[in-house]
Amino acid sequence: MGSRQEAMLVPPWLEPLLNTAFFSVCRTHGDAARSECNMYCLDCNGGGAFCFYCRSSKHKDHQVIQIRRSSYHDVVRVAEIQKVLDISGVQTYVINSARVLFLNERPQPKAGKGVSHICEICARSLLDPFRFCSLGCKLVGIKKNGDASFVLEARNEGEMGRGEGISSRRDHLSREEEELREGSQQDIYPPTPPPPPSSARRRKGIPHRAPFGS
Repeated sequence: MGSRQEAMLVPPWLEPLLNTAFFSVCRTHGDAARSECNMYCLDCNGGGAFCFYCRSSKHKDHQVIQIRRSSYHDVVRVAEIQKVLDISGVQTYVINSARVLFLNERPQPKAGKGVSHICEICARSLLDPFRFCSLGCKLVGIKKNGDASFVLEARNEGEMGRGEGISSRRDHLSREEEELREGSQQDIYPPTPPPPPSSARRRKGIPHRAPFGS
């Protein structure tokens, strides 16, 4: 796929983000309590990871996302990344009560028999019928096929270039969150089956007493 077409489907900051190493100790604020470099600025493209204190001093008015870690792999909360990226087709997970997705492919053995859903790129087994296991695999899929995109479509012409009002942004996020409940949570927390019908709930007729003898 040509680089011009790829640029239309992938924001310029995404690939540098996926190649960034997070969770090192900040060189400037190493003695502070929150000195882990777990943040990334979308406005300072390619600026690398930085810590909480760097954000306050150098990126105060910039668009910043925070990276978290699950089993030694980098994840980002859906609530944060969906504001700036179309994450459709990427498997999401519920970890510590927060819905997240992985930044990059995670090594694993080949999927065994009986696996219904696998990543199109790395063949990792998935919980639900998604196409990709991570943002990195979706990026590879876009480069190969061009049949997906990371770019959020404008909801109307008035929002382009001017940003959104707070109320419309909240409405959009609530719709996205509803769509992201597709099935992962049901796999982790299976629905409770309905109780069996009980004879005690059946409506009984009015009892009739035998007539008294004369």
